[in-house]
Amino acid sequence: QIELRILAHYSNEKKLIDEFNKNLDIHNRTAALVYGIADEDVQYHHRRVAKMVNYSIAYGAGPFRISQELKISLKEAKTIIDNYFARYPGIKEYIENKIKKGTEKGFIQTYMGRRRNTINLNSTNKNIREAEKRAIINMPIQGTASELIKVAMLNIYKDMIKNKLKTKMILQVHDELLFEVPIDEKDLIIDMVTSKMVNAIKFKVPIVVDGNFGSNWYEAH
Repeated sequence: QIELRILAHYSNEKKLIDEFNKNLDIHNRTAALVYGIADEDVQYHHRRVAKMVNYSIAYGAGPFRISQELKISLKEAKTIIDNYFARYPGIKEYIENKIKKGTEKGFIQTYMGRRRNTINLNSTNKNIREAEKRAIINMPIQGTASELIKVAMLNIYKDMIKNKLKTKMILQVHDELLFEVPIDEKDLIIDMVTSKMVNAIKFKVPIVVDGNFGSNWYEAH
């Protein structure tokens, strides 16, 4: 849920921040808010819709994309999104502000300052302009997620060198890291790696990390 946690940080949406800080089931809670029902009344299909909308919003998707993904009418998708923004006004404000800044400044940037130009907002082609708006919404989130894992990897590597560990960092896949670990370093590594990942960048919500071991990657999952 790293994208949603970063979205909560950027948007400063109080409900979303509060839910993450209380370690609530974010999709269940979103479903309850969007459908106006109690948490205990949320059914599988409610949660499925909420999960799709949560991630779709972070990727800049609109009613058309959501209607396709959920196989519902465009009107129903628009109603769901309207309800979502009514419950999470800070996210709507984040989206509007990002597009406004991209238009005024000609670029947007990540947490650590990496930039993307937004020249396509000036295109005469509507499809290109709309695609650029989706990128403007998503790029700071995805870019910051990338920075988070890279900072964690650097800090982990420095600690491994400092402590002369035999563990090897083998692979990074999105927000996952794969290590080859001697059995006698197992407990040390899981504590150290978890700490470095959780504390790589300080956000307004906690970063949660799960760690597992196995004789291969499949077992570790």
